[in-house]
Amino acid sequence: MKVLTILGARPQFIKAAAVSRVIREEVTELIVHTGQHYDANMSDIFFEELNIPKPDYHLGIGSGNHGKQTGEMLAKIEEIILTETPDFVLVYGDTNSTLAGALAAAKLHVPIVHIEAGLRSFNKKMPEEVNRILTDHISTLLLCPTDTAIQNLTNEHISEGVYNVGDVMYDAVLYNKELAASSTTILERENLTAKDYLLITIHRAENTDDVDRMKSILDAFSQIPDKKVWPIHPRTKHKLEDYGFKLDQIPNLYVIEPVGYLDMLSLETNAKKIVTDSGGVQKEAYFAEVPCVTVRDQTEWVETLIEDANILTGTDTDKIVAAVNKKVTPSYTPVFGDGKTSEKVLALLKEYLA
Repeated sequence: MKVLTILGARPQFIKAAAVSRVIREEVTELIVHTGQHYDANMSDIFFEELNIPKPDYHLGIGSGNHGKQTGEMLAKIEEIILTETPDFVLVYGDTNSTLAGALAAAKLHVPIVHIEAGLRSFNKKMPEEVNRILTDHISTLLLCPTDTAIQNLTNEHISEGVYNVGDVMYDAVLYNKELAASSTTILERENLTAKDYLLITIHRAENTDDVDRMKSILDAFSQIPDKKVWPIHPRTKHKLEDYGFKLDQIPNLYVIEPVGYLDMLSLETNAKKIVTDSGGVQKEAYFAEVPCVTVRDQTEWVETLIEDANILTGTDTDKIVAAVNKKVTPSYTPVFGDGKTSEKVLALLKEYLA
């Protein structure tokens, strides 16, 4: 069995580390890195730290407008599929790399495996929402993380090849959390005390591409007196510079470079609260049992909203401040599977070919 795995962004590297570790015991896997995340801190460190096999193909696409980026990926992935003739093309999540890989496979009649199928924010202004909908509607095996994702696909009349396998990021967290817990390097390096800081991550285009939304978010940070640690995404940093915002004028805000996965797990686990617009960070906060505030109008991870474990605020300044200050004690019900998602992926691949 030969599987062609398409990767391009930080969350996909983390998921692939868990799945590749298992499927390579019985499957020939070739990895294509599109280069969507090309900064060393957003790409190379994850391959090294998580022991992901070196990509067999590195497309070096880099940044660009959605159409240009996706089109260049599509053309190059198509050539690789024609050369390698895989039994499956495996894609993760909702990036342009995801859609390009799925489209290339669909046109060449190669079965598509979509891990994290069925997620919906119901906001088609988000490029990620468009990517995930289109990918789901052309996929062969739709491997869902939750019952909610299954229901979303049912509502769109997709039922064939649909399975709830649990959340692969839960696999990754369970595998790596002890390593992260034993390493306090990031806390020592940044002079942080556990449970004495807020962790911030902002990168979604719906926020970063809108100067008014970013201003509202930054105004909230200015009103929150707590120590705030922000490993800033390169794209976000460039956008804020373009807008002329001065982060050094926000009290107690410590902006640092992007960090590796283990350092990020450590920052998340030791934060007293997390403020984010990332789908993956929302879940990692839930796994770490750290309260989360999500500066978006919707979330595809509705399970995290139970008992205010995650509070949606949009970008309203007052709502963000109130949510950060709100005292919550969620029970963190286990709703993301049993940490054996990768084994289930392998079993379904074998079953499909059989």
